[in-house]
Amino acid sequence: MDEQTGLRERKKQRTREAISNAALKLFFEHGFDQVSISQVAEAAEVSRRTLFAYFQGKDDLVLHRIADHEHESARVVRAHREAPLPALREHFLDGLRRHDPITGLCDLPQVLALYRLIMGTSTLLPSLLRFRESGELALAAELGESPDLPPLTARLAAAQIVSVQWRLSMENHHRMANGVSATDAYPEAVAAAELGFDLLMNGLGTLGKS
Repeated sequence: MDEQTGLRERKKQRTREAISNAALKLFFEHGFDQVSISQVAEAAEVSRRTLFAYFQGKDDLVLHRIADHEHESARVVRAHREAPLPALREHFLDGLRRHDPITGLCDLPQVLALYRLIMGTSTLLPSLLRFRESGELALAAELGESPDLPPLTARLAAAQIVSVQWRLSMENHHRMANGVSATDAYPEAVAAAELGFDLLMNGLGTLGKS
């Protein structure tokens, strides 16, 4: 990448961040449904056309904050095809250690505000569901690369894995939203994650064993 190209890319990134920051500020202050695209564009000092050059729609102004995680599990499996479940388990536990927001174990004010915005806005939930389904499909595709795993098995496995990951994250988010610190919640979050992945690796049949 030459210097001129690098400058253009940095300028684009700054514009994208300015639009995103202006949007979230308005959404936090007035609510997602009460703010229009035109108001966001005006606050960011860009045209509607420019805004749509960076974001596909109003929902994307919020959910792009977690977009990097959309296919994260698929990337983990791609790098560890020989042992996908142990790799996913360790990846989640590492996220807990780092207080990664995607695990829910993060008590930074801006992260909590974003969580409250998403979960408190019914019009955002369909987009959040599509985000989850996209991640599940990508994970199933990676699991399906194994010659020993039939396509239906890969899809069922992906559905179970994503369900456990999301439930663990939501439980952590709830604790943070209720005022528990990430540090205090960490041991319980680790225990829950180990239980969740143990069920995935050993099967629900263990629930009936004493």
